[in-house]
Amino acid sequence: MLVLTLIFAGNPLSAATTPAADRSVRAIVSGIVSYTRWPDLNGPPRLCIFSSSRFTQILSDGIAEPLPYQPVVVKNDREALTARCNALYFGSESPSQQMAIVGKIQPRSILTIAEQNPECVAGSAFCLIFHSTTVKFSVNLDVLTRSGVRVNPDVLMLARTKEHE
Repeated sequence: MLVLTLIFAGNPLSAATTPAADRSVRAIVSGIVSYTRWPDLNGPPRLCIFSSSRFTQILSDGIAEPLPYQPVVVKNDREALTARCNALYFGSESPSQQMAIVGKIQPRSILTIAEQNPECVAGSAFCLIFHSTTVKFSVNLDVLTRSGVRVNPDVLMLARTKEHE
């Protein structure tokens, strides 16, 4: 549990320190993917990262440090559909766009993480929340339940909700 806490706690950020935000986002996304299980998946999952993301580079660069997923940068939903993604990382796509894209992929199991969905009431299962000093994440249990993936309950306990802030 301590390891999970260290991975997901949300590293301190400064508004002008992009490398710290990069590290936090990479750690959170890698942690979520690492503690997720897909039915009938052999090998690392394919994480499709929409090019609209502010963190495309850090999420797709596995040279300095290995990634727990195979990154695939996609420009649109058509590319995401043909890439056979196991997980989607949305950038500027709205919650309604997120739901439409996931609707085209399901009933296949798919993990979804959103960068620009702070309310997290629709769209993705996991949503990153950017504060002036931290990066946290929240979870939409309804979306996660329908996703077809299983996430370690310890990860869910680390999700931040408005009641915890």
